[in-house]
Amino acid sequence: MNLVFDLGGVVVRWDPDAIIAGVFQDEETKRKVKKGVFEDADWLELDRGTLGREDAIARAAKRTGVAEAEIKRLLHAVPPSLVVFPETVELLRRLKKKGYPLYCLSNMNFASIEYLEHKHDFWDLFQGRVISCRLQLCKPEAGIYEHLLRTYGLEAKETIFIDDVQKNLDAAAKLGIKPLKFENAAQCERDLQRMGIA
Repeated sequence: MNLVFDLGGVVVRWDPDAIIAGVFQDEETKRKVKKGVFEDADWLELDRGTLGREDAIARAAKRTGVAEAEIKRLLHAVPPSLVVFPETVELLRRLKKKGYPLYCLSNMNFASIEYLEHKHDFWDLFQGRVISCRLQLCKPEAGIYEHLLRTYGLEAKETIFIDDVQKNLDAAAKLGIKPLKFENAAQCERDLQRMGIA
């Protein structure tokens, strides 16, 4: 069985509210920034690799009325906020030791993935990685899962996809990939055991 892990919210922390709170104090500004940056369609285009960071900053500033310099500070705070969940990395190590082929599939922008690749050494646990910005494809689009299966020669029914977002799991399931909703490493391991893994 092939095990495919999402990154944000699974292997590393993803908490937009905490990122915003680290940059802005004012509640109204926090609300505007959450809606106008993280919940805007531009965020997905950053992850897709079709929108550059400078353009994203200028557009978000215009949209929110928050100064470009402040939006820039916010975006620069994103990569270092992606702190590793040690329990998930330990789970990956145990699974790898047992011989399971591990992969990652994640929506992530260039700045964040480059930061993580430079900062961490868990990449050798994965036999392959599929990152949205490098393909111009994003979850929950079918194309990103099809790319994973095709590139690494995986059979959907022999593959489990672990993600913390239900719509991403639903999209994988439509292609015959087994979905597993991630809440934390201990729960994930229990659910894998129930599926005959780990």
